[in-house]
Amino acid sequence: MQYRKITKSPLLKPTLLLILTLFLITKASGQSFEEEIKAFRTKYKADFLKDENSPLEEDDLQYLDFFEANAKYKVKCKFKVKGTGEPFEIPTSSGKTKTYAVFGELSFKIDGKKQKLNVYRSLALMKNPLYKDYLFIPFKDLTSGIETYGAGRYLDLRMSDLEEEIWLDFNKAYNPYCAFSLGYSCPIPPVENHLKVRIEAGEKNYLKEWH
Repeated sequence: MQYRKITKSPLLKPTLLLILTLFLITKASGQSFEEEIKAFRTKYKADFLKDENSPLEEDDLQYLDFFEANAKYKVKCKFKVKGTGEPFEIPTSSGKTKTYAVFGELSFKIDGKKQKLNVYRSLALMKNPLYKDYLFIPFKDLTSGIETYGAGRYLDLRMSDLEEEIWLDFNKAYNPYCAFSLGYSCPIPPVENHLKVRIEAGEKNYLKEWH
């Protein structure tokens, strides 16, 4: 009987290396994303203890609740400048209003469906050197009033974040102070920022009853 020597394919090793490299990159990317959200939430909680006007004390932080980090809700957006920058009033939870201007518009897709959100700029914060580049995205979605705070949630951006395409991470959506206590004046998301989709990311309802 004759035996034929089996030789390794020259393509085998590079192919395996490529598969292994892609696997490691994907795994590392997932880990870094989860760690990024974990770090964001750790800082978010710590900031309550630094703010003199905070509605929460250290013992209250255990009642903060969040969706699991989900990369699906970190979406690539197209940004365009929108409007003339004319000021207008946004109603707040206290019955008063706060003055904002429409700065631009973000367009993106969730589950293949096109979505849009207006980006606002606070005229009051524009006068503060620390927050003059602060941009504000209040929104409601189909989880509002169910798993999440009924009056909506917020996202922040900075002017330096804006390019033709940017990433908007709903995992960083947070509740206004009004979700935790009375006595605050929180902007209510305009109807233009009511999304007809469930955003199962970011902060959920506060678990401690206080009403």
